[in-house]
Amino acid sequence: MASPSDLNTSNSFMHQFLQESSYPEELKQSIISLPREEGWLYPHMYNYKGFWLDSEFLHGALRCQKHFQAQHSDIIVCTLPKCGTTWLKALVFALTTRKQFPVSQQTHPLLTTSPQELIRNMEFSYSREISPDFPMNGNGFRVLSTHLPLELLPKSVWESKCKLICVCRNQKDTVVSYWHFMNKLRAELLGLEAIPFPETFDRYCRGASMFGPFWDHVLGYWKESLENPGKVLFLKYEEIKEEPEVELRRIAGFLGCPFSEEEEEGGVVGGISRLCSFESLSNLEVNKTGKTYHERPAGNNLFFRKGKVGDWRNHLTDEMATRLDQIVDEKFKGTGLNL
Repeated sequence: MASPSDLNTSNSFMHQFLQESSYPEELKQSIISLPREEGWLYPHMYNYKGFWLDSEFLHGALRCQKHFQAQHSDIIVCTLPKCGTTWLKALVFALTTRKQFPVSQQTHPLLTTSPQELIRNMEFSYSREISPDFPMNGNGFRVLSTHLPLELLPKSVWESKCKLICVCRNQKDTVVSYWHFMNKLRAELLGLEAIPFPETFDRYCRGASMFGPFWDHVLGYWKESLENPGKVLFLKYEEIKEEPEVELRRIAGFLGCPFSEEEEEGGVVGGISRLCSFESLSNLEVNKTGKTYHERPAGNNLFFRKGKVGDWRNHLTDEMATRLDQIVDEKFKGTGLNL
């Protein structure tokens, strides 16, 4: 790994997380006794209450836990990285603002703005500010997102009536997408060389991926969705891919804003599905050449690769696939969850 002094980056904010000596003081005090491993972007990531976060994310998570005040009307999109975050953000945004922004209009925000900008990530925002602004939309409520596992969500989330929407994805496709994404971030933001796939795969299988172990992250939301279905909706990437309109209706019903008969007859459900499809979003100019500044100043094209189910077959050996499947079978045994 290149030394911090050699890293070529225009993002001055990230510099304070490249060496522990330059960490914010509150973060320095928090990591003293935490286990650590080599990071994916930064030199280190830390195991906080059983989950791995790099220095920037940990700083944001700690602040978020301390300062975030959930509101009863909040909607929070909860995902592991590379499990369909951008897609779910687009779907939830279009769904919840469909009165304000009909999907048929040529000035719809999703045509000119990345879903990453329209629904801001909580821990990213708190890593930069103690009191970030999460604006209300036209319907008078906030839609936010997080990569935090259920166990690390702020206490106020559970004290409020806010709703959580989680999406998971087959672990074999996720690790491939994660590998591509992290290497692109490393190159674009920090000028770092790529991590070989076998190393990424091994670390992922050990649970040492961002916000991992992935199995604990997924199971946290899955179990809560069974125990508290009015609070947590659990979705699968592959099921949205197969029947997007069916899943859209599930989300709308869960949020208490089901499609009316008039909307059904008017093709609103299909309109949202088409607007938010991978093919539509990835071909928009904003997502080909634009950048997202509310989070890391990365090109929006980084959030779009293939969006296919089963691409893992082009990267995993039979031995790798078997190893990952066995891990999932063991960890999910008796939970009723299958990926």
